[in-house]
Amino acid sequence: MLITADTIATGAELLRPGWIEIADGRVRALGAGLPPRPADRDLGDVTIVPGFVDMHVHGGGGGAFPEATVAASKAAVELHRRHGTTTMIASLVTAFPDELRRQVEVLSEQVQEGLVAGIHLEGPWLSGRRCGAHDPAALRDPDAAELERVLAAGRGTIRMVTLAPERDGGPAAIRRIVDAGAVAAVGHTDATYEQALAAIDAGATVATHLFNAMRPVHHREPGPVIALLEDPRVTVEMITDGVHLHPALYRDVTAKVGADRVGLVTDAMAAAGMADGAYRLGALDVDVRDGVARVSGTDTIAGSTATMDQVFRFAVTNSGRPRAEALTTAVRQSSVNPARVLGLADPTLVPGAVADLVVLDEGLAVTGVLHRGAWTIRPV
Repeated sequence: MLITADTIATGAELLRPGWIEIADGRVRALGAGLPPRPADRDLGDVTIVPGFVDMHVHGGGGGAFPEATVAASKAAVELHRRHGTTTMIASLVTAFPDELRRQVEVLSEQVQEGLVAGIHLEGPWLSGRRCGAHDPAALRDPDAAELERVLAAGRGTIRMVTLAPERDGGPAAIRRIVDAGAVAAVGHTDATYEQALAAIDAGATVATHLFNAMRPVHHREPGPVIALLEDPRVTVEMITDGVHLHPALYRDVTAKVGADRVGLVTDAMAAAGMADGAYRLGALDVDVRDGVARVSGTDTIAGSTATMDQVFRFAVTNSGRPRAEALTTAVRQSSVNPARVLGLADPTLVPGAVADLVVLDEGLAVTGVLHRGAWTIRPV
């Protein structure tokens, strides 16, 4: 199958116009200008980008990964795939020890079957002061024995663990997580600047949804945000859904750290792609009103209802940069960078790459999704 389009953003360059040939589920060849033979599909005035990689997503389509059932996971995967996410890891939330281990055991099988690309533990080793939509009763210090049991239950499928490094045993837990081949992330934290620096030195390389559920910046105590931004070893997640962050923060952070140190994420929960109403996130009840999820009876935001095409579109629209530069930056932040951080295959559209791509119209709405060389959504 040979496709032509007005723009192909490969993750490394812009081809205007461009063509891409797919065979056996992979990219066979691509280039700028006229294709080597007549196209099978001329998509016209669209932009093709690599499939999105969501490194922080709890659910969608009415299904939540913490439910740890095949039906719930499939509902979430199918919803997000229709919105261009061709790779994702299943994010859990804080749970008590036995339930957490059960969830990990079940999801590890789904990873091995290829439904999701890994598991992300967001909690239970988080700050009580910055717990957000996590069950305060289940928060605890990282215990070495428990961590070993959870890692064993994951059988090598745990890709990332978010914790608050100021908790007793935090730095030691970070070192063990990294030794196990997973990514250690700093999040839901009340850490001081110095404690955050120590976490990075211990091996932490990701900031979980920067700014959100973190000690804020103060002129006499800069806290974790500044420490995480300063260190070039750290990639920072940003939830650019128009709810969690002001667009000026996205522009400022990207300008400071560069396009390659930001990972766009949804932090989506089960209500993504669904109507307003009552939902669950782990052990907590969540109300969704006007598309915004909050812990029932509070003003606390409980993840998002966003999809990756939405956060991609927000980033491009609010970048303050020329369209071509904004596109190239957002592609790296929504696919290339998350894959690199997690140790997944590079989604950049080059010969030999898996044929995961998204077709976007002029307004950057999804009109087609190709997953492993097969159309999930076939362009009109």
